[in-house]
Amino acid sequence: MSDVLERFLRYVQVDSPSDPDNEEEVPSSPLEHGMARLLADELSAMGCQDVSVDEHAYVLGTVPASAGAENLPALCLCSHLDTTADAPSLGVRPHVVRYEGGSLVAGVVDGQTIETTPEQVPDLANFTGQDIVCSDGSTLLGADDKAGIAEICALAARLLKDPSIPHPTLKLAFVPDEEIGHGAALLNLEKLGAAWGYTVDGEALGEFNYETFNAAEALVRVRGVMVHPGSAKGVMVNAITVASEFDQLVPAAERPEYTSGREGFYHPTVIRGTASEVTLSYIVRDHDAQIFSQRQQTLMDIAAFLNKRYGEGTVTVTLHEQYRNMAEAFGDCPFLIDNALAANREAGVEPQVIAVRGGTDGSQLSLRGLPCPNIATGGYNAHSVREFIPVSSLETTVDILQNLVAKFAVPQTAGKQAAGQQAAR
Repeated sequence: MSDVLERFLRYVQVDSPSDPDNEEEVPSSPLEHGMARLLADELSAMGCQDVSVDEHAYVLGTVPASAGAENLPALCLCSHLDTTADAPSLGVRPHVVRYEGGSLVAGVVDGQTIETTPEQVPDLANFTGQDIVCSDGSTLLGADDKAGIAEICALAARLLKDPSIPHPTLKLAFVPDEEIGHGAALLNLEKLGAAWGYTVDGEALGEFNYETFNAAEALVRVRGVMVHPGSAKGVMVNAITVASEFDQLVPAAERPEYTSGREGFYHPTVIRGTASEVTLSYIVRDHDAQIFSQRQQTLMDIAAFLNKRYGEGTVTVTLHEQYRNMAEAFGDCPFLIDNALAANREAGVEPQVIAVRGGTDGSQLSLRGLPCPNIATGGYNAHSVREFIPVSSLETTVDILQNLVAKFAVPQTAGKQAAGQQAAR
């Protein structure tokens, strides 16, 4: 069993989901501390320097540079240690399946076969005759993002075992709560000491992201007027009815299930309440900053329209921007893109530049001054009980990372050439 596979199988069995209902504490779930302590212990045991884990479950470690690269800028590699609450995530039981074509069966749960068909994931055909890691179908797998952690740790172990492999000083960072939009917000960049970096938090092998959505969360609160239904005529304002009207006024064709590529969306995620008061949560996404702003204004306009109908204060919308499109951070360092594309090709993987329909910790880091595009882990079906990752993708990603860090063992030249032009090569 390869080092990266052994690590991955072990890491996914450590429960560490973040809690979307607790945005006041970091980490949002005490379970994340367990994963953080495990990683800190492992980094120390393999010989990393300056290993630390803080009260917020941020784990840092340093891999010293190879000979001749000691004075070059440090490079950060970052993954997140939480898993999502979008699917059952406690008690993950991974297993390795030899895939021989047809549907990939993770397991049978309550009489239902949990499977992925080639129609759902056309890439499956590429893995015929290979080993694939799945959960047992009752939970997600956790490749998002414990595959990234396993790949970074396997690389670190390889470099520490053979320091002659060229690389600059590497700053490793494993952070909590990425799945609830917090992620690297409390990462101390001065303490980290890196000039630039990469997150390892993508999907299919070879995918590369330096552009993300702009993202906001909208909390819609509807306050009704309740009286006895027997004498409600002309008086009652039912919050459930108004909330339904609000949702119907949000553009129906601009939902995630009807959009793709560079099309943004409005996505209702939570509804709670009674006839007296209802809260709705939406996430708002768009790659284009101007359209993103217009989307937020649309929600405010819907609230204003309903307040004219039902009375001022009936509907309030509170907007919280979560992250920005990180593409604007790479104009001065297009080599971050060039190096990643070349590292894939050197491993025999033809890269695909994709404007990711989501965000990464790199979104925050890039806008905070640490340019940080995103490397794929090789996983599929994230946030799902059908999540899987081919063993070959885990292993190849470690090779890609080795190719990548070697490129930073020589001086980099910053320039003003547009990152998009570089990626198109």
